Amino acid sequence: MKNTALLVVDVQNGLMDEGPYQGEQVLKDIEALIPVCRENDVEVIYVRHDGGKGSELEPGTGGFEICARISPQSDEKIFTKTYNSAFLKTGLKDYLTQKGIREIILVGMQTEYCIDSTCKTAFELGFRVLIPEGTFTTFDNGPMRAAELCEFYSGRIWDRRFASVIPFKDLAKLISA
Repeated sequence: MKNTALLVVDVQNGLMDEGPYQGEQVLKDIEALIPVCRENDVEVIYVRHDGGKGSELEPGTGGFEICARISPQSDEKIFTKTYNSAFLKTGLKDYLTQKGIREIILVGMQTEYCIDSTCKTAFELGFRVLIPEGTFTTFDNGPMRAAELCEFYSGRIWDRRFASVIPFKDLAKLISA
C-alpha cells in the first residue's frame, strides 16, 4: 500500500476513560493494526484534540495524552487540532502532500464528529479514504445510541460515497500484500 498513511484520531485517555461504545475492542483492533502498518511502510500519524482549559482533553493533563497502548514512537508525527476535522489549521494536508500520501486509513474517535469531518475533508481534498470496520467509536448522543451512530455513518454515509468501509481482516491482508 504505497503512498498510504494510517491516521489515528483522538484515541486519547480523556475520551477512552469515559467508556465509548465497544471501546476495548476498538482499541484492540487499532493496537493490532499499528504494527502491521509500521512493518509494511505505512506511516502512522496521530491526531489529538485540544479541548481547551478545563476540558477532559486539556493539554498538559493525562486526558490529553494518546492512550499508552497505542502510543506513538519517537519518530512518528502528532498533529494537534482544535476543530473536528484533522485538517483544519493543523498542517496535516501539507504534510501528507509533501510525503506523497494519497490514501488514508482512518481510525479513532468520535464517529459523528471528528471521524466524519476528517473523512469528508480528506475526500474533498482528493485523498482515498479507507475505514476498517470496528476501528472507530463514539458515545450515545441524544436520542441516538452509539451503536446506531457507528452503523449509520459506516453503512449509510461513508461507504461508497466518501470512503471505502472494509472488513478489518481484509485491510490487514491488503497492507501485508
